[in-house]
Amino acid sequence: MQPLAFSADPPSQPDEVLSEGQIITVDGRRFTVRVSGRRKRLGLTVERDGSLTLRAPEGCSAERAESFARGSRRWIEGKVRLQEQHRPRNMVRRFAEGEIFRYLGRDHRLSLVDAPAAPVRMLAGELVLDRTTAADTTAGRRALLDWYCRVGLRWAGGRTQPWAGRMGVPEPAVEVRDIGRRWGVYRPLADSAPGRVALHWAVFQFPPPLIDYVIAHELAHIKVSGHGTDYWRLLRRAIPEASDLKAELDEMGKYVWLGDTES
Repeated sequence: MQPLAFSADPPSQPDEVLSEGQIITVDGRRFTVRVSGRRKRLGLTVERDGSLTLRAPEGCSAERAESFARGSRRWIEGKVRLQEQHRPRNMVRRFAEGEIFRYLGRDHRLSLVDAPAAPVRMLAGELVLDRTTAADTTAGRRALLDWYCRVGLRWAGGRTQPWAGRMGVPEPAVEVRDIGRRWGVYRPLADSAPGRVALHWAVFQFPPPLIDYVIAHELAHIKVSGHGTDYWRLLRRAIPEASDLKAELDEMGKYVWLGDTES
């Protein structure tokens, strides 16, 4: 077997400064740069799809970032191996009578009815979907995802303020949508406003304690960027069992429905 080799990357210019969204390549790995005025230190994230994000403070030089990425090689390799162990085995769903969809940790049977143009709704413990909509896979998927977004936003609206109060952070705006391969994301605003938290619609298939964990996880970023010691100290002060919930989320997340459907 040939030894693993890395391509030689052209050296950066000494005075080159990183910019938001820039792609840098270090030892054959591609990093998407995210710049924040709130950060003071460099950080790395291995995203759920395996891509790498390098988080940098404003004015950070490319040379410094590349040195940091090279010094983090073992950490990256360890995270990638761990991610392989947690590779999703997500379910595929059909929009057929009796199919099971999960909400807040409970299974609900899909019931097809003749109700043209009616939105999905929960009725007597069953999810009710128009039969004609269900016959079109694209329309059925859109209808179910819209329902998760609606009910998820309503549920999260009653949970964000209590968690923000417990963690001593201002309550941000919340939205529920498809955010790719992440359960939640916090985006600060340019001014002093508390920013915005986006939650993946699929989160609302989890039991409430795991949804609370995702919400609190993102709220902690209002006060502390990155996932360093100060971040975990803040999160564990609000949720002492945070480590156990994270492990449970990683395991359950492998099997949750992410919108895949049978052809």
